[in-house]
Amino acid sequence: MSRFYVTTPIYYVNAEPHLGHAYTTIVGDALTRWRRLHGDDVLYLTGTDEHGLKIRQSADAAGMSPQAFCDSIAPKFAHAWERLNIANDDFIRTTEPRHHAAVQELLQRCYDAGDIELDTYSGKYCVACEEYYSDEELLDNDHCPIHKRPVDHFEEENYFFRLSRFQDRLLKWYADHPGSIVPEFRGNEALGLIRGGLRDFSVSRTSLDWGIRLPWDDKHVAYVWFDALTNYLSATGFGDSSVDYTQRWPVDYHLIGKDIIRHHCVYWPAMLMSAGVDLPKGWAVGGWLLVDGEKMAKSTGNVVNPLDLIDVVGVDGFRYYVLAETAYGSDGDFSFDGLVSRYNADLANNLGNLAARVATVVEKKCGGIGPAPRTDSPLAEAAAEAVAATTKAWDAVAPSRALEATWGLIRATNAYLEMHEPWKSEPGSDVDAVMGDALEALRIVTLLAHPAVPATTEVIWMRLGLSGSPADQRLPAATSWGGYAGGTAVEKGDPLFPRIKS
Repeated sequence: MSRFYVTTPIYYVNAEPHLGHAYTTIVGDALTRWRRLHGDDVLYLTGTDEHGLKIRQSADAAGMSPQAFCDSIAPKFAHAWERLNIANDDFIRTTEPRHHAAVQELLQRCYDAGDIELDTYSGKYCVACEEYYSDEELLDNDHCPIHKRPVDHFEEENYFFRLSRFQDRLLKWYADHPGSIVPEFRGNEALGLIRGGLRDFSVSRTSLDWGIRLPWDDKHVAYVWFDALTNYLSATGFGDSSVDYTQRWPVDYHLIGKDIIRHHCVYWPAMLMSAGVDLPKGWAVGGWLLVDGEKMAKSTGNVVNPLDLIDVVGVDGFRYYVLAETAYGSDGDFSFDGLVSRYNADLANNLGNLAARVATVVEKKCGGIGPAPRTDSPLAEAAAEAVAATTKAWDAVAPSRALEATWGLIRATNAYLEMHEPWKSEPGSDVDAVMGDALEALRIVTLLAHPAVPATTEVIWMRLGLSGSPADQRLPAATSWGGYAGGTAVEKGDPLFPRIKS
């Protein structure tokens, strides 16, 4: 059994969950469901980032203590993921004792290595980004390039991580580990940041009291990146001498957005090098889901609540749209019309129609009992091609390509039925042969689609008269042609995806 560890970014609790948060979390859920189908021992981690100046300011504005404020928001993320059928194995909060221990352990290791030193910093700082910017990086009138609002000027004594020492080591590591960042063009962005020169960055604050104290100087509170990034280690038991964190570490994939490449693909590996900790095996970098061309953010007022959308298209309808609509790594533009259009085209007209059509014909022409497929079925080759392409795409963290490959088998099966028109034929061996083939193709589709639409595939599996559930099956063996034995009662049931009038 292989171990497989995947993380999402931890989400800031200064605002409630929105579509951008849901996007990455659904991608991670589908990826880990795919690996569970292969029998892997999976750890899927998500959580909340609860320290820093933004949280202190939001808590003050709400008239609450920072801890009480975090306690009021963090459960909303957990609830949202439950509503979206996210099967995360752990949910970490940076206010937990296990996280404090891990942060202090990592800081101490880097300090002992001589890579954290005391200095004074004066510069321009965006509170929303938790990031210092040079004049060249800012927009006109000293506006943040991400949040489009003025930055502040800060000057204080900080401890600094000497990132500038790691340029050559980082470049060599990436050269020795090609393909560790997917898609490739996002990896090139990370390499460009490193080649452009690395600036030391602050790891502490004295002007802030809401955070984790440095173990060697308790006047200082750990700054965001040593605090937030370390959560990925915290969940493995790092910092607890009674636990062997290397049973889970290194992580297989950090799923991140393109706006945090610098911190995850430059800062983080350098910090781990300094601390003597193995680097991640991979990063999968997604783009943004935009609304009217703008990134979703509380400050711009364009936030889309994913829980509102599932009231329209259902949980699996929403999950499918998020995974299929945009190539992972590229930006996508969310629209309600686009959501409904893809739901109707791919789910109502294709998957839902295939399942209903097969069950109806089996009921009318086969006495409700599914026939076995032919070993030499014309659909067998299409199924094998779909399995291979779907597998290749999931292995590359390309969910839209994986679903396109799976839906290719759905379209092929619908076309096969259109060609033979079994609903016009008399019951007999010819109809049995066609419907056995279609049932087997639908069984394989159900397995391949399970990571994206898990609740729906459970229903299809049951209606096919199969025992257990798709989640019980093990790939690749379960997707071999001929797994549907026939002889089971096939149930039609209500439409899986009723069409929506836009």
